[in-house]
Amino acid sequence: MSQGKGENREGMEGNAGQRTGQAVADACDTVKKPHCDIWSLTFLDHDSVTTCLSSTVHYMVCELGFEKEMNYPINSFVTGSGEICWKTIIEHIHYCKTDLSVDYANTVRSLGPLCESGHLHLQSLTMEQFEEQFVIWFQWTQCSEIFLEVFDILKCPYATAIELSLMKLTSCLERALGDVFLLISKDCPFLLRDLLASWELSMIFGQPVMDVLRVFIGSPDGLNLRNILWHGFASPQEIPTKYSSMLVLLTVGLGQLLNNYLLKTQSELVHRPYVSFRNLKELHVFPDLSHELLFLAEELIIRSSIVLRAMRPFWMTALSLFRQNRYADCVIVLLPQLESALRLLFTTVNKCPSRLITAEIWLLLVSPENEKVVMSLSSVFQSSSLYTTFDEILAKQVSNEEVNKLPSVLGESAMEFLWDFLNHQEGPRIRDHLSHGEISLNNFPKEIANSLLSFSVVLLSRFSKDKIAAIKDHGLLRPQVNCANSYCSQFHPIALLKKQVQQCVEHINLWADLPEVPNGEEMTGSEDDSAVTPCIPTADIFSLVQVYFPQDMKLPDDSTNNLVTEKLMIQLCSKPVRILFCPRSVLEVTVVLRQIGIQCHQVSCQVISTCETRYMQWINKSLRSRQRHNYLRLRRSIKCLSPVLQLILILITLELINIHAVCDKNPTEYQQYLRFLKVILQYTENIVTYTSPEKNKWDETLELTHKALIKIRTFLEKQQMLVQLAK
Repeated sequence: MSQGKGENREGMEGNAGQRTGQAVADACDTVKKPHCDIWSLTFLDHDSVTTCLSSTVHYMVCELGFEKEMNYPINSFVTGSGEICWKTIIEHIHYCKTDLSVDYANTVRSLGPLCESGHLHLQSLTMEQFEEQFVIWFQWTQCSEIFLEVFDILKCPYATAIELSLMKLTSCLERALGDVFLLISKDCPFLLRDLLASWELSMIFGQPVMDVLRVFIGSPDGLNLRNILWHGFASPQEIPTKYSSMLVLLTVGLGQLLNNYLLKTQSELVHRPYVSFRNLKELHVFPDLSHELLFLAEELIIRSSIVLRAMRPFWMTALSLFRQNRYADCVIVLLPQLESALRLLFTTVNKCPSRLITAEIWLLLVSPENEKVVMSLSSVFQSSSLYTTFDEILAKQVSNEEVNKLPSVLGESAMEFLWDFLNHQEGPRIRDHLSHGEISLNNFPKEIANSLLSFSVVLLSRFSKDKIAAIKDHGLLRPQVNCANSYCSQFHPIALLKKQVQQCVEHINLWADLPEVPNGEEMTGSEDDSAVTPCIPTADIFSLVQVYFPQDMKLPDDSTNNLVTEKLMIQLCSKPVRILFCPRSVLEVTVVLRQIGIQCHQVSCQVISTCETRYMQWINKSLRSRQRHNYLRLRRSIKCLSPVLQLILILITLELINIHAVCDKNPTEYQQYLRFLKVILQYTENIVTYTSPEKNKWDETLELTHKALIKIRTFLEKQQMLVQLAK
């Protein structure tokens, strides 16, 4: 088995163990009062928990591959030129006699000595020899440097290095295998286990080769190295180092098989682009961590009730990596430990301590001596529920349908932060993207690492064994804690709709600055202003809406001629809306409201673009007579269109801040309400078409607007809007 566990303090700045609790007390800050007494919680004895792997999983990973003592000559499966002999490896795959599925237990036992032989071989090579034999076969992964890093660590492994390199290796390998999958099919599977079970990869590499991979990283019945690491179950140095070596050699072999396939089919492997983060300002939540605060964090790691003693080296490594500006590596180490800490808190507050560890699995072990079959099955989980992960930890209910008590302990701000950074589909989804190899590790943003580490430090301070989270005004943690306590979601659909509305209002207000008709030219005859004015003044509808505004807010007088102020919309959008665990009806309505907002913004973009283009053409005298007339119709039409779009945006916002009232509607009323919203959506989609440069149908736009205003007023008069119900 690999080296024993121990804390790696090499490369750390200072000695956290020599700092006193008073130093921490001086540096902590007041946290928002939780909904329950966090100090009454009784946590596990940290020294009693040395592993978060259940007995059978621990046996599978840490012992089974060492039972068979045999020496395999390295040239039986790795040639002198670095070619991998898959035939030798595949001979160690065992299958069940009943259904021909992989017998994972006996396969791991059989592969153990082979892995050891490969590990010793790699340790015997110099970096130059390793590069000469193997580096060309890593190029298909687009991450050759990761495998060179793994090799370097294999020569001299330290406390957490193997685990970090394995997490990077498995995510890189998954991404590369997904690229290979796309040689044949589209829509690569999201889950690694589904990818490895696909017929597409079997066609390219062969089914026995895929069975080998599934033993190491693709099945919960096998070693499952990827998942137990990325979900924070493995302790430092708990994973035998020889499995890292074997995965390096298997990647070489896959590269050689792929090369043969590409030559045979005359294909070319195309790598998908990495995910990029568009707006780092939204992800830079906390002030930058100072060196003093990082020193303080070391003490908090030791004193926190939610950090198991066995996991402390990971936390210390994360701090060290942040100091070294290795932000991707810092987050890769940190995320599984944040999940592990929250899992400990989750199991404590929900009184389900057995969920701290991986579940037992069906394990069929055939002893070589007496052919005796041994079975084990968890009494807590079904076989399909092997882990308690972020999905369960942050959910509304625990598996037995009881309410999850963790949100009430963490508070809304902390929950919104976690959902924003980890779960929301339009958020950064850091763990998903990193674990699936979708982010370039060389360009990982400091802003994200700073936010995640700052949040984690605040969390550790809240759950200190010494109850030292009470703070003084001058505490080092004060800015971080204030940010954590005041955090509001940026990526929930409701939060995104608020931002969308404000941006759209700002954009429509730009219409006031559009250039006027040159030389004051006007059209005469039947096409005067009155002919294109809607029959229903928007001011009438604005007056109907005004009564539903908060008392401290008022629409500008004569809204048909005055722009809705951006300040007013900011005030409206600042009204709090509950976003945690929104009912399905709330999310469905939000989706439609967002679609309406998108169409309004598109109309605004088209109006501005067309106005600017036609104005320049007019100045350059390149407009034909018909085009000039159309431009003048556009200019008059937008005087009506602007307040109508603003009215729609105001209605969207008022509905949004009262959106939970939709839950009070019965099914019939709910469907009627949805139909009304979809009528507005249809109107905005139509005017997107009519105001496009290709159509330029301004008279038709006003006709549609007239009909839409009638429907809006009618619905308002029926008192069926959410803002009216809430009122």
